[in-house]
Amino acid sequence: MSGFVHLHVHSEYSLLDGACRIKELVRTIKEMGQTAVAITDHGVMYGCYDFYKECINNGIKPIIGCEVYEAPGSRHEKGGNIGRNEYYHLILLCKNSTGYKNLCRLVSRGFTEGFYQKPRIDKELLKRYSEGLIALSACLVGKIPKLLLADRFEDAVRAVEEYKEIFGEDNFYIELQDHGIKEQRQIYPYLLRLAKKTNTPLVATNDAHYLKKEDSFVQRVLTCISTNTRLDDKSSLTFPTDEFYLKTEREMRELFPPDAIDNTVKIAEKCNFAFDEGKLILPHFKVEGWDNNEAYFDYLVDKGRGEHYGNNPHPDIISRIEHEKNVIKKMDFVDYFLIVADYVEYARRHNIAVGPGRGSGAGSVCAYCLHITDVDPIQYNLLFERFLNPERVSMPDFDIDFCYIRRQEVIDYVVNKYGRDHVTQIAAFDTMKARGSVRDAARVMGIPYADADRIAKLIPGGPGGTIEAALTPGSELMKIVQSDSNIARLIDTAKKLQGTPRNLSVHPAGVVITREPVDEYVPLCKSREDTITQFEKGAVEGLGLVKMDVRTVCRLNYSETKTKPAELYA
Repeated sequence: MSGFVHLHVHSEYSLLDGACRIKELVRTIKEMGQTAVAITDHGVMYGCYDFYKECINNGIKPIIGCEVYEAPGSRHEKGGNIGRNEYYHLILLCKNSTGYKNLCRLVSRGFTEGFYQKPRIDKELLKRYSEGLIALSACLVGKIPKLLLADRFEDAVRAVEEYKEIFGEDNFYIELQDHGIKEQRQIYPYLLRLAKKTNTPLVATNDAHYLKKEDSFVQRVLTCISTNTRLDDKSSLTFPTDEFYLKTEREMRELFPPDAIDNTVKIAEKCNFAFDEGKLILPHFKVEGWDNNEAYFDYLVDKGRGEHYGNNPHPDIISRIEHEKNVIKKMDFVDYFLIVADYVEYARRHNIAVGPGRGSGAGSVCAYCLHITDVDPIQYNLLFERFLNPERVSMPDFDIDFCYIRRQEVIDYVVNKYGRDHVTQIAAFDTMKARGSVRDAARVMGIPYADADRIAKLIPGGPGGTIEAALTPGSELMKIVQSDSNIARLIDTAKKLQGTPRNLSVHPAGVVITREPVDEYVPLCKSREDTITQFEKGAVEGLGLVKMDVRTVCRLNYSETKTKPAELYA
């Protein structure tokens, strides 16, 4: 492992604050010759899975973490005398799977129990869910730096001892930072003295919010977009220096004592969490009167076969059904078929309009016999292998449409069957589009709206519209960029903004069902009143969790769902 590891890094998922795009972050770490890196976004774990995958694919050791918000008292105290910014930062890093589960629980409860301006946790939660975690004292907003700035050294000593009692002697570190900020240099000698008095190891971090020094401008623009301010606004919450980037080992060693640098590697070596992928995690599905789910599956399929094809179907149909059964059993998807069949049957039984089925799932005769779909694959020569193939092990996915007026009834049924803490909707992220990036950056930079609008309209709209697509040689936008330095900087900034996650939303159809409570697998958050996963659809599927697509269509009569034009399923 290299001689220094960044343990305090904010990715693009510190929304409108972090400017470290995950792919570029990992590439930069690799180019610098560093072999590990942590992700520690503000109060969330949105990007952890994508970060993990990108690191693994590039030979970099991923360290999963979060910069949590700690309430000064109870997380349940809200309003009243509590100010908007009364919380402390604390860095938490996962050592192992226990630490990951505990971090998920902490971050989830920050949203579901402690949210007030920020998703806050408290000492009670830290004591309950500290196993498997390493804690760092964080930046100037950490409890210990705040106490030192208030000239309360003995209280800082007690705070260190309390953190060490919570996390264990070897799992708490006093964090050193130097971004050229007066307050950091003011408390620096006191941090060293505190570490010596409490026999607590030091660790050096750089609170990276962007990749390179020159990217500080983009991060300032992001912050102004978030706070609806301009760069020339004195009230903007932009950083006072341009030192919050991914520094090299050499740069860090010039700033900090050797042991604080060496401890970054020791911490990285302790952190060995890996996501458990490639294994389907099905919720417990039980049917009264049946001890064997495979036998129940056979019974339902054979019953449906008789209903669709009669008592003496063609041998080819029997052969096709038996083949599908064998594949479904071999790939351990029996329970998945039963789960989907169960909630579809509930909808039909309660006269909730259900679509006939879409996508590759319509190619399964077993799904047809289970009444999951209403399309006869035999009649339309549809291939089962497009849906489920032993050579390409992936989670099958039934796209089921429900009447939008009564869709929630289906979800409520699933919640009641498996438990509220076992069922939740899935996150999605709205990203900054090309034209919007230009308009947002222009407003922050003080460029008149008319000019920004004129420039934005030179960029193609729609999903495929990018700034790069409009910068072809000889194009009008290219001519303006080449002749106007202000517009050139605007376009360069907007290029770095486009595609950045802007805000959290809810996937329009995805609902996840888990065997254990959802936050055993993924962290949760709030989107308005909805509790949802912090991971997007791809990450949920990658972890092997069961995702049901409860899609909505216009209000329909059940009879209208019987139409089966073959071209819809080809």
